[in-house]
Amino acid sequence: MRPCLTMLTKILRRFSLPTWKLRGYDTFAGEWYPLGGIYLSERAALRAAHKRLKALERLQPSATSGGQEGIQDQVYIVRPDGTMFRYLPPTQRS
Repeated sequence: MRPCLTMLTKILRRFSLPTWKLRGYDTFAGEWYPLGGIYLSERAALRAAHKRLKALERLQPSATSGGQEGIQDQVYIVRPDGTMFRYLPPTQRS
């Protein structure tokens, strides 16, 4: 983590401000990996997750990866309480 981000994280914790984060899941390797950034609202985390999925689409096109139902990496939003949920683009939500 970058030093400025680490310092910001410490300040936010010190003042008990809830933060949201993103996590990635490599479906092919079956491994979790961190995604940089901290967000002060669910809405900001949702926007960041959407941008991350757009970047994944460029790196792992649906045509070759099977998209979010195939082996394309997945993006999860981590709530302030530590629970998380998978972000799906609006067209794939049920």
